[in-house]
Amino acid sequence: MSEGIETVTLWRPVGPEELALIHELDMRGFPPRLPDQPIFYPVLSEDYAVRIARDWNVPRSGSGFVTRFEVKKDYLDGHSVQEAGGRAHLEYWIPAEEMDQFNAAIVGIIDVTKTFP
Repeated sequence: MSEGIETVTLWRPVGPEELALIHELDMRGFPPRLPDQPIFYPVLSEDYAVRIARDWNVPRSGSGFVTRFEVKKDYLDGHSVQEAGGRAHLEYWIPAEEMDQFNAAIVGIIDVTKTFP
């Protein structure tokens, strides 16, 4: 947490293409959503992100990564936590058109915490 700014730690499972785009943004933001991606869903636990990266991203694209980042709590207060198939599967649903505001609410850099082949 940055001094004076209350943040929430979130995770995002990504494949190699999205990770390359995050690198292009100097690890400080996520790319715009594609037309078939109306929402951006950062998740509230590393375990949930690991499951998605390992069990979905790897078979789909050959590798998966878990990212961790901090988001200003006051931004997230405008969004509710969604349950996606179980109490352990909690995520925020950020509308695609809010990606600029979401990225502006990220404090610090986006870290890669796990890599799957």
